[in-house]
Formats: sequence, C-alpha cells, structure tokens
Amino acid sequence: MGYTKEQILKMAEEGNVQFIRLQFTDILGVLKNVAIPVKQLPKALDGKIMFDGSSIEGFTRIEESDMYLKPDFDTFVIYPWRTNVARMICDIYTVDGKPFAGCPRSTLKKVLAEAAEMGYVMNCGPEAEFFLFKQDAEGQPTTITHDEGSYFDLSPVDRGEDARREIVLNLEEMGFEVEASHHEVAEGQHEIDFKYADALTTADRVATFRLVTRAVALKHGLHATFMPKPIFGINGSGMHTHISLFRDGENAFYEPNGKFQLSETAIHFVGGLLKHVKNFTAITNPLVNSYKRLVPGYEAPVYIAWSAMNRSALIRVPAARGLSTRVELRNPDPSCNPYLAFAVMLKAGLDGIKNKISPPESTTKNIYHLSPAERAAEGIMSLPGSLKDAIDELAKDELMKSALGEHIYNHFVEAKTIEWDVYRTQVHQWEIDQYLKTF
Repeated sequence: MGYTKEQILKMAEEGNVQFIRLQFTDILGVLKNVAIPVKQLPKALDGKIMFDGSSIEGFTRIEESDMYLKPDFDTFVIYPWRTNVARMICDIYTVDGKPFAGCPRSTLKKVLAEAAEMGYVMNCGPEAEFFLFKQDAEGQPTTITHDEGSYFDLSPVDRGEDARREIVLNLEEMGFEVEASHHEVAEGQHEIDFKYADALTTADRVATFRLVTRAVALKHGLHATFMPKPIFGINGSGMHTHISLFRDGENAFYEPNGKFQLSETAIHFVGGLLKHVKNFTAITNPLVNSYKRLVPGYEAPVYIAWSAMNRSALIRVPAARGLSTRVELRNPDPSCNPYLAFAVMLKAGLDGIKNKISPPESTTKNIYHLSPAERAAEGIMSLPGSLKDAIDELAKDELMKSALGEHIYNHFVEAKTIEWDVYRTQVHQWEIDQYLKTF
C-alpha cells in the first residue's frame, strides 16, 4: 500500500477516528497497545510516542525503561466493530534510535533481511484453528462447546456459523483475503484460512486475526480460545503453516523436472526444517498445554519426517505446483508468537539451503500405524514430549538462539522455565481422582 503520513491523517479525519491503538506484541506473543487520542496521531507517525518498557513481559529493566513506538504506516486500519477506533502495528525502538533487541517484529525482520540477501522472499499461509465456548452467568469462559458440529458441518448443527461469518466479514473489511472458513473436526472447533502473503504481513495478520476472533465471539456471548488442547479426548488446535520462497517473482520451490517437481532449494529447505525442528518446537509450541496436543491419536504431527504424499508426516508437500508450490509445517499451534515462529522456521530453512542439507527419503507410509520398532528402523524421531524437553532442545541449537537473539532467548527461556516449574509442582485434579482413594 505504501501509505504516507498525509494519507493516514486524511483517512483518520474522513473516518471520524477519535482514538488510535498503537499495537505491539511482547516476547510471549501477547498483544499490547498504547491508546492515544487522534490529536496525538501526527506525533505517533513521527515515532515520538514513548511507553514504559519495564512493565512489559521480558522487555527491559526499570533503569532502561523508556521505549519508542514506531508505527508501520501500512498497518493503519479502522476497526470495523469499534466505532471511531483505528490501529497501527509498531516496532519498538530504544531511546538512541535503534531497534529494540526484545522486539519480536524486529527479530523477524532481521531474518527476513538475511533471506533477502540470498535473493529470497518468504511467503506464509497459516491455518489457525480455534474453539468457541459458552460463557457462564458471570461472563467467564467455560469449556462447554456451543455446538455439536463436526468437520465442514452446516447450521443448525454448527451454531457458531453466525459468529464465524461475522469474523470473516470483519477480517475482509480490514484487508484480509479470506479463502475459506469451516467447522473443524472437534465440537466447537473452527478454522478460517486467509491468503498467503509475505511473512511479516502474515505475522501481523495472525496477531490481528486472534484479536478480531475474540472480539467478535464476545459479541455473540462466546469465548474464543487459541489454546492448543482445551478438552481432553478430542482434537486440539493447530496452526499448520504453508511456506514458500520466491526469487524475482518466481517460486523458488518449483522445478518442473525435479523429483516431485521440487527444486533443490525446496528439498534443502525441508532438510533444514527437519534438522532444527526439535530445537525450535519451544517457539512454535510454547505452552505446557501445547504438548497435550502433540500426542499420537488425534491427527497432530508428532513424528519427524516429510512426505510428498500423505498427511501423517510433520512436513508435507501439498499437491499444487507452479506458483503454488509450498511445504506445510504441521506442528505449530496458534498460541505461538507468529513473529518468532516464522523467524525460526525461516532461519532453519535457510540453513538447509546454505549448507545443502538433504532430508531423508520422503515417506509414503502412514507413520501413525508404524510400531516404535518400525519407526526406529526408518530413522523417524519424535518431537519433544513436554515444554521442559523443548526448552532443553532449544538450548542445544546455537543457530536458533541466534535467530532469536540473546535478549529474547534468555527472557523466553526464563519465562517458560517458570511456567514449567509452576505446572510440575501443582497438584492436578487427575491426581486427586487417580490416587486419593487408593493410597
């Protein structure tokens, strides 16, 4: 789009905007904002709005707290559901005018610049699933589903259809090109797919998508959650991510005469993903709860393999070719920080390209049906089984640590170690049910 300062001021005036939300995410991917009256918009567009970074998770110490919000002009949009309110997504800068090392958006930009030096643009298309639950009499969320629908069902079984349709309409008003929306496998579970774009735009859209979904659900008396596994015994929510690299407007993954019509670039990118995926799982699956989804039996990808044919592999290659040639990484979940997730995915893939890392042969077998001995014979390993295991794997990979930068890596690990310790020292209801009467 390439908006100018003058164009944004004009759009704000014509839209009768009264407040601007300057949005950013913390290291854990939680959306934050500083709201300003519209009369402060010129100052904001000049990057002169400050905030206290010491109050944001993992940002900085009190003695280094002053931060500047530098808005991306192209992210200006007026909220369809909030009269007279607009937003812009911001990068965080220090008082000396440098990008803040703890800013996830700047972290992704750094890895994208590395790809650009190699001649590549990364495109992403995520499929973020979510649940819609009822609220109780006090307006608090429950885990009671609002419907009894299943995959691709229509109303009246899918009573969330009205909410889902309104989410789509709001997203389209905000510039999204929505390709599909449907009920997912589990009761109360939904998916809305929007067209792929460059990785930075897509990360911004994931953050916006989560905000819009929650806001619209609330209007319908429902609670939207991107928690990976809110209910035991049914499928969890994933964020399968389709990735392609383009060079000079052409899809660098497509080679008509290559095996599976894939280029060496694509094959080596897959090799890089497979090499590092255990190490970056803590980023793409960042919650204790993420590992309740990554278990066999619920279609979640657990085993580290790739396939040009079937959906049981961690990485699959969808059938489309030409400009649509892409790989699909299936383990990420929608609780992740999209900026950090895309950064580590790209860093891993670029390592594969730079070092010509060849993946093992594409598997044609249904990995879910293989025994442990058969998987071992095939050399198929598993993803980490817990957040603690994932943190330990991340610590082993200097390349992934460099993608995150020292500041984000240290603060992320510190926060997640605390999360794990709090979880493991709790007494859970399952333990009471299992042991209280027996021992």
